[in-house]
Amino acid sequence: MTDAHHWRLPNLLSAFRLVAAPVLFLLALQGHREPFLWLLAAAFFTDAIDGTLARLTGQASRFGAMLDSWGDVAVYTAVAASMLLLWPELVRQEYLAFSAVVASFILPAVAGLVRFRRFTSYHTRLVKLAVVATAAGLFLLLLGVAAWPFRAAAVLAVLAALEEVAITLVLDRERSNVGGLWEVLRERRRDGPPA
Repeated sequence: MTDAHHWRLPNLLSAFRLVAAPVLFLLALQGHREPFLWLLAAAFFTDAIDGTLARLTGQASRFGAMLDSWGDVAVYTAVAASMLLLWPELVRQEYLAFSAVVASFILPAVAGLVRFRRFTSYHTRLVKLAVVATAAGLFLLLLGVAAWPFRAAAVLAVLAALEEVAITLVLDRERSNVGGLWEVLRERRRDGPPA
């Protein structure tokens, strides 16, 4: 695949998050809550549509899956640090939920690095659901609407992380865009153990 193919719209949307992450952190350092929320909404939106757009247009690729994962890591890291700067009291109040969400991003990444020496990019259905729930719950929390959606999303994020770690332990090589643990186990049963 040529470099021009790497930079089609779905991958540009993923790359946007790589650029947005340091800007989010700078906005947090300067105490700009409203611009931070707008940029975060844009980052979450690109995360929601880049993979779907890639599949619908036939532009899904391993490069795109990895770029998407790197964009996610960058944004979630910036958000975790920024929350401590912009909403420290809220982080203290919801410490368990925030810790669970942060752990849900760190543990699968560490498992992938240890097992395959790279970040995994499974994009399971459960991870996609957890990301949407976490984004919605975070906004409801930050806007003062309710805390319970974020708490529920934290539980879902932990379940998604556990599934990702289990997939990492089951696979004999790293793969992108895995539907879920059951699909991996079914394929393994069908294909037999690795030679």
